[in-house]
Amino acid sequence: MDNPDTRYYAFKLFPPRPSFPADITDDEAAIMAEHVAYWTELLNAGIAVVFGAVADPAQTWGLAVVEAGPDTDVDALREHDPVIRRGLGAHLEIYPMPNAVVRMRPQPVAPDRR
Repeated sequence: MDNPDTRYYAFKLFPPRPSFPADITDDEAAIMAEHVAYWTELLNAGIAVVFGAVADPAQTWGLAVVEAGPDTDVDALREHDPVIRRGLGAHLEIYPMPNAVVRMRPQPVAPDRR
């Protein structure tokens, strides 16, 4: 059973300009590679549930959903993101998901030791 203190948050990354990423520079691409590595670490740590670019016809933007325990500082997650820390020019908003419905996690299966 999930911890009742677990909370979910949607992170929305607004790009630095409407034409991004079509006209991404080499420096911006390097920062974005760090950004993907950062969120991959959060995913592997069980903090991020999903993340990626959203192909909105109006403008591409980024989305991440975070599973946060009572000790998780979601504002610190934002501030440590390389797109914020390195000054890409994007901004990252955090929205609580107070009534998030989450699928059950599969239970681990013991290995067959025949």
